[in-house]
Amino acid sequence: MMSDSAVAHRRTLPRWLSWPIVLSAPLVVVVIGLQVASAPEAIPMSLVPLLFVVPALLWLDRVHPQPWSARIHALLWGATITVLVGALVNTAAEGALGESVADVVVAPFVEETMKGLGVLWAVRRREVEGAMDGIVIAGWVALGFTVVEDMVFFALSAEEGELLQSFVLRGLITPFAHPLLTFWTGLAVGIAVYRRRPLAWAVWGYAIAVAMHALFNETWELAGVRLSPVGIALYFALLIPVAIWLISARRKQADQFIAAIPSLPQCYALPPEQEADFATWAGMLDHRRQLPRDQRRSFDGMRTALARLTEQLSRPGGPDPDREQELADQLVRSREGR
Repeated sequence: MMSDSAVAHRRTLPRWLSWPIVLSAPLVVVVIGLQVASAPEAIPMSLVPLLFVVPALLWLDRVHPQPWSARIHALLWGATITVLVGALVNTAAEGALGESVADVVVAPFVEETMKGLGVLWAVRRREVEGAMDGIVIAGWVALGFTVVEDMVFFALSAEEGELLQSFVLRGLITPFAHPLLTFWTGLAVGIAVYRRRPLAWAVWGYAIAVAMHALFNETWELAGVRLSPVGIALYFALLIPVAIWLISARRKQADQFIAAIPSLPQCYALPPEQEADFATWAGMLDHRRQLPRDQRRSFDGMRTALARLTEQLSRPGGPDPDREQELADQLVRSREGR
């Protein structure tokens, strides 16, 4: 197995990039640029979902946050390789099979496959260690796809005189649509990694994502109008239970982290005075706010290492020795302000 140092030595791109993104991005920029040239207002309007989805993803990811390189890579994966393959296959399918078949059958399969590959790429990069990691990475991938897809939809809607309706639906009412769909793939992949199951075990999540995507598209296809009451009702009926579960899971994750702190000093030599900083979640956040700005980064690094160590220790079969040592080293560096 190749060591981390060997991988780092061979890496020729910054961590937030990968070769699929580099190769697909120029084509996407050209194609999308041509699409929105006649309606440049589509660009800022397509960024509105960021205002809703980004804060939600950052909140979900707060216990042991992903590095920004992982978030940006996932976002770019959705905005480039997923968009490019989806556009090529969907356009070909529309010409061969008709618009309805392409929208209801082909698009859900292709788009959820490519978004799912973004999650698997994160697994390859060792960025997914549990269910919440998979969900968060899936959310960033889906958000990247959402922004670029909305650019195209808004540009086409402007030509048809329905830009306002399209913006209200996609930008304001259903900004979580794609993250909601790909949530299932991320959840299943994250559980598989955590439980040391083969990744093929996660196919159930992918199947749910594809089925829900097809149901969404079929609902709007049958409605024949952009602001379909039935489609909007379906969206919230599927979103609300997932949102409630995520809020509960995120709070449970924070509680489990705090509860595990007392058992860590004997394993990782955490000083008693630092252990007290993690007595409660609210107390920990309050302590962080009181730190000088130049000390917060070290504190965040220590907190992230501790949180990921607690997750490693809870894994069935025990922690991965290499990953445990890597996190223990990160804890020491952060504690020493390095």
